[in-house]
Amino acid sequence: MELRPASHRKISDLIGKGVDIPNPLTLDIGDEVPVENISGKGVKIYPGCRIYGKSTVIAEGARIGAEGPVTIDNCQIGPQVELKGGYFKGSVFLEKANMALGAHVREGCILEEEANGAHCVGLKQTILFPFVTLGSLINFCDCLMAGGTSRKDHSEVGSSYIHFNYTPDGNKTTPSLIGDVPRGVMLNQPAIFLGGQGGMVGPLRLGFGNVAVAGTVLRKDTPEDRKIITGETYGAAVRDYEPHAYRQLPRILRNNLIYLANLAALESWYEHARKPFFSTMEFGDLLYRGVLDKLALARKERTGRLIALAEKVPGTHEKCGCGAGPAKQACELHDNIGRVCGLFSENLRDGKEAEFRDRFLGAFEKCRRDLDGNYIQHIKALPAEVSQDGIRWLQRIVDDLCRKAGALLPSFGLF
Repeated sequence: MELRPASHRKISDLIGKGVDIPNPLTLDIGDEVPVENISGKGVKIYPGCRIYGKSTVIAEGARIGAEGPVTIDNCQIGPQVELKGGYFKGSVFLEKANMALGAHVREGCILEEEANGAHCVGLKQTILFPFVTLGSLINFCDCLMAGGTSRKDHSEVGSSYIHFNYTPDGNKTTPSLIGDVPRGVMLNQPAIFLGGQGGMVGPLRLGFGNVAVAGTVLRKDTPEDRKIITGETYGAAVRDYEPHAYRQLPRILRNNLIYLANLAALESWYEHARKPFFSTMEFGDLLYRGVLDKLALARKERTGRLIALAEKVPGTHEKCGCGAGPAKQACELHDNIGRVCGLFSENLRDGKEAEFRDRFLGAFEKCRRDLDGNYIQHIKALPAEVSQDGIRWLQRIVDDLCRKAGALLPSFGLF
């Protein structure tokens, strides 16, 4: 069976521009894939790979399929990235990120510089900051993880770990924040360690420098830093199950809103601090747009899940006769969830946030002029006082959005 003419031409064009394709007859490339967005500088595509999607980008030095066949569908792949085997769709991989054989990376993921996973790792709607390392046989969907300062000092998730992100009644208001954005982007926080054969029941928040003992299933927030955590064990029991009870509804809402606010802070970080670094690299504009697209997708996912949760919470003004307590909270949630979610789609910032931002960016730009190097090198070289200004700016975004959201749901006492 002959190759389709369009596919044949694309493969020939890739070889002609310098892409190393050892066995061209085993490569399938979609008609919609723009060949001009695949670099000819040091890219190698091993036998058995499939490349699809009109927004696919493959930058210089990327290596695809070294350990087994790879399927790429609408991913933006930065320089020196290695996707060694598996399925990758609708995600961004920044410089030197890598995933081993058996990876299953679905829509909405961002793997920043040198983030990586061993074999058989499943991700979706997941953001990993630089250097974060995932062991083998892991399901780590719907979370953001930061922490660590280098490849030798990195946050790590042990093998056979699960982020539990789906409830018995079908809710996914379960995003977990492992570290945070304002401090995490400065690449100067202590690493987080989640021991193997363990898990985390989302939505959950965890501080920097924390160590979860192997075999621990985390069910409670530990936003404090530098703690050793062992999970609770439960005795055998059988009792009645009450669907849609949501006994921890304030905590669920609080953690979801904090997560959304951190996404907003990360988006501002990319727009104001990270954008100039993309302009210096091949396909940098496409990689940058890919990141913003994934952040918008993450916001849409989280607000959509919140609205779906509100629809399941029992109680409306016609039926509950609300006056106080849980009934009042339920009706307040029904009435205001749309406005709460809308806050995170608006680009409204207070004057103090702008003041903090401008102070940091002014100092940051001066440091950039005085130092050569890539993004990681620039961030790690920042003086402590400049990093602190950046944290203050991003934390102001988080706090302001949480305050506004909490004001629309006053009976919950969220913030």
